Amino acid sequence: MFSYRHAFHAGNHADVIKHLTVIATLQHLQQKEGGITIVDTHAGAGLYRLDGDYSETGGEAKDGIFKLLSQLDAASAKKDAKPIPEALQAYLDMIASFNPNGQAKFYPGSPFILHAMLRKDARDKLRLFELHPTDSKALASNVAQLDAGRSIMIAREDGFESLKKLLPPPPSATGSKRAMVLMDPSYEIKSDYGKVAANIQDCLKRFATGTYLVWYPIIARPEAHDLPKRLRTLSNQSQKPWLNLTLSIGRNTDGSSAGLSASGMFVVNAPFTLKDKLREAMEVVGPALARGSGHSWAVEHS
Repeated sequence: MFSYRHAFHAGNHADVIKHLTVIATLQHLQQKEGGITIVDTHAGAGLYRLDGDYSETGGEAKDGIFKLLSQLDAASAKKDAKPIPEALQAYLDMIASFNPNGQAKFYPGSPFILHAMLRKDARDKLRLFELHPTDSKALASNVAQLDAGRSIMIAREDGFESLKKLLPPPPSATGSKRAMVLMDPSYEIKSDYGKVAANIQDCLKRFATGTYLVWYPIIARPEAHDLPKRLRTLSNQSQKPWLNLTLSIGRNTDGSSAGLSASGMFVVNAPFTLKDKLREAMEVVGPALARGSGHSWAVEHS
């Protein structure tokens, strides 16, 4: 049950689209004054070394953040270089903030990205859940260095179950109730697909106005194929706007299909500005991360 460790995959192409979407979504939500309860149901360790033993084993950042940075550096050197889209620049700035020496040695997971985006007046609250014993301990240790005070709560609990007690969220100082939830389990256990759909359905019953983000792998498994369809159906039934971003980087140049090559981000109650911002960003990210044959990206929305 506990064999999955995100450290092996930190900074890969899936992280790029996941965190690109998370940042763009939260930036939009924070345009309003009311505080936000932010929940990460599968938080991981929070911060990862890209030159560490785990990430070196898989080397997945080579087809993710490292490749993206390299391609952008090459593009910026051209005379007809185009400006970097707003959402992509926000993502790049976030990564750079954890690497002040200019070299990408550290990759922030969702907990550290979300913490960095909390507004300084403590109106936003971050709730992190991680069940893996090693990652939960690492998360607590990493977050302790942030001196975050009461703005962050960490629990070694099942995020799917613990989420229920947080919705609806408590009212902010202005009386408004707002929430953003990120679900990105490993899907190592096949039942995770059904749990995600069931949790989104439950979330919409408990707090219909929340914004819910789901990362999912695109693999040859019926459950994986059906998940975005189920999320789309749940959104439509609840009359909530949705967005589905997918990225396939294509096959390895040697023709093999080893490792994850495609994934998606589904957003329920997606901000109306998100589709245009992500399309602009993906027009750069998609070609930059493409390899071999079969690469593609798409931004679908209600």
